Amino acid sequence: MKIKPLLARLQSTIGRNDLIEQMVLIPEPQKSITKRVKEANSINLIVGYDASPNSHTALDIAFCIAHQTHLATNTQVTVQAVYVIENKLNHGYSSNFSLFADQPLLECPSSNINHSNTLLAEQPKLQDLARYLSSTSTALFHQADKILWQAKSLAEEWQGSFKSHLRWGNVGTEFRKIVESEAADILFLGCQSIHHPLIHMLGHHFPCAVVGIPSCINE
Repeated sequence: MKIKPLLARLQSTIGRNDLIEQMVLIPEPQKSITKRVKEANSINLIVGYDASPNSHTALDIAFCIAHQTHLATNTQVTVQAVYVIENKLNHGYSSNFSLFADQPLLECPSSNINHSNTLLAEQPKLQDLARYLSSTSTALFHQADKILWQAKSLAEEWQGSFKSHLRWGNVGTEFRKIVESEAADILFLGCQSIHHPLIHMLGHHFPCAVVGIPSCINE
């Protein structure tokens, strides 16, 4: 799918002629490499959403483009918001998983106690760790539910077709997976530059065009 007509309609609505140059951060690939064959006469727009102002702007732009495209072409356009709970283990700071490496499981050196005592010493700390991880996970999923609810509320304002996804892991990897599985035409992000760290996380040969938000919105 050619994305320029979609952005051209947005340019016309806003009264700008420089949005395509500002917004296209990664051009669409010469040949689609998405694994899933999508329905004919349909467009899928994926939005990386975390409730930040910039991601909210990206979602709003996606709904605007979806609305304009449906009116102009009668094409079914689905907007999908994706929130990734990031596994920060490999990013140099604390995460839920790193707690296992930090927790001492034995009260005294193992050479001074037998196997049964070791289990008794480990059990309270493992229980405490399990309770901590459980409460942390509950808080993370509660936050994710609130974030995706905000995206759904915006979808209701636009009265457009909408889906939401909650993923866990590396942000760049999860975006690539969802783009491929949903045969997405565009990934919208709340970025204004190709130098944004998130763009680098997407890696090379991304399977669809990546569109950010125009810098002119801050003018």
